[in-house]
Amino acid sequence: MGFFSKLVRHKTVEQLQAEAGTRGDFRRVLGLWQLTAIGIGGIIGVGIFVLAGQQAAMNAGPAVAISFLIAGFGSACAALCYAEFAGLIPVTGSAYTYGYAVLGEFAAWIIGWDLLLEYALVVAVVAIGWSGYVQVLLNSAGVHLPEWAQQSMSAQTMQYYLQQLFGLHGSNPIAGPSDGHRFNVIAAAVSLAVAVLLTVRTEWGARFNTLVVAIKVIGVLLVVGVGVFYIDTANWHPYIPARVVDVSTGIGHFGWQGVLTGASVVFFAVFGYDTLTTAAEESKNPQRDLPRAVLLSLGIAMVLYIAVSLVLTGIAHYSTLGGEASVSDAFESIGLHWLSITIAAAAVIGVTSVLFAFMLGAARIWFALARDGLLPTWFAKVSPRFGTPARPTLILGVFTALVAGLLPIGEVAELVNIGTLTAFIIICASIMLLRVRRPDLQRNFKTPAVWFTAPLGILFSVALIYGLPWITYERFIVWMALGCVIYFAYGIRRSKLASSNRG
Repeated sequence: MGFFSKLVRHKTVEQLQAEAGTRGDFRRVLGLWQLTAIGIGGIIGVGIFVLAGQQAAMNAGPAVAISFLIAGFGSACAALCYAEFAGLIPVTGSAYTYGYAVLGEFAAWIIGWDLLLEYALVVAVVAIGWSGYVQVLLNSAGVHLPEWAQQSMSAQTMQYYLQQLFGLHGSNPIAGPSDGHRFNVIAAAVSLAVAVLLTVRTEWGARFNTLVVAIKVIGVLLVVGVGVFYIDTANWHPYIPARVVDVSTGIGHFGWQGVLTGASVVFFAVFGYDTLTTAAEESKNPQRDLPRAVLLSLGIAMVLYIAVSLVLTGIAHYSTLGGEASVSDAFESIGLHWLSITIAAAAVIGVTSVLFAFMLGAARIWFALARDGLLPTWFAKVSPRFGTPARPTLILGVFTALVAGLLPIGEVAELVNIGTLTAFIIICASIMLLRVRRPDLQRNFKTPAVWFTAPLGILFSVALIYGLPWITYERFIVWMALGCVIYFAYGIRRSKLASSNRG
């Protein structure tokens, strides 16, 4: 087989459908509402409780609601394409598996490697935001963590330690740390705890997740229901603040460009529905339930996001919303201490569902890559006791704990979105390609107006990628380069398709 042929070798849709019907790696225990809860759990979380306020303060002002609308519209186009694929190919692995069927092995590897990092980093970002709300509750009870354990070290502090470690002082040595923050203990601990929960039994975790999602939605409705009576419309003026540029850094804020930048960042908060498609082989009726769950979870989440954005920027001036517990801070500022604490409690409980959804997604993608031979098959061993991919799950738990403990939320969040947006572009393109190549396939759900919807999803994703900071591109390129090294050194020779072709 020639080199190019190896890159584009793929499984047919019929092969994947047949495998889905015969594989017994996982137990089918998830129904429509459990899948929808995983989707809602993946979407609603830090986006509402942290990023909405932070992006209002940093980039969009009161127009953060428009940022959510832009991000949500682009995400909806991709969601419709995901729904068609989910009904067509009910196999664990989500976009990775869909890419394998349409574009071939190398493109599928790039998607899978990409999403593996993205999902793991989402867990880390959410754990950091979760930690902020836990500390609000602890402080209200008079419990204060030592300063070193409250937050991760700042970017400058990390650079200082790296400089000391490698002895690279240069002409401009970095000043020593100005604060005592070193490691976010709570963020690290919750990452490990969720990994352990997901290692035990999927249905236990799913039942816990469904309960948590219900509590979270009630908390969000409480924010809207009470907050609407305290809105001061003066806080919405100007709705889109004038563009300003920081002279010392050259970084701009606000204006329409700031709204687009805000959309690029909060996009992190509107794509969690794809995590539920990674659980296809644990669904009782995947071809019927997966498309429905994708669309239900995104629709419910977007209504809640926009409502909270309007209330949050209406009850407090956008410039005051930059903290890691911005919703609680906003209600505290108008004297509603009881609601501030209630929201913090709902966030603490509810945000765990985001950790659950993305940790589950990352572990299943890792499992799928290993099962196909693109990573060592040692990672594709299902726990005989619990029926879960315990090895990748626990490794991810340790990795995300270290990232959440060491890195500030802004540093991690910027890296998350570019990979998912890239995957969305590939999914939208693939659904059009499959319509041309295989119009004969039986589709349980068809993307409406596909020749309009899919290109629009691509355009929105490209626009949101454009709004990301340049350093995000640099880090993404490094991760992709590492992925290419692993594929050409290992995966291209060890994949199951390579073995079957040799046989």
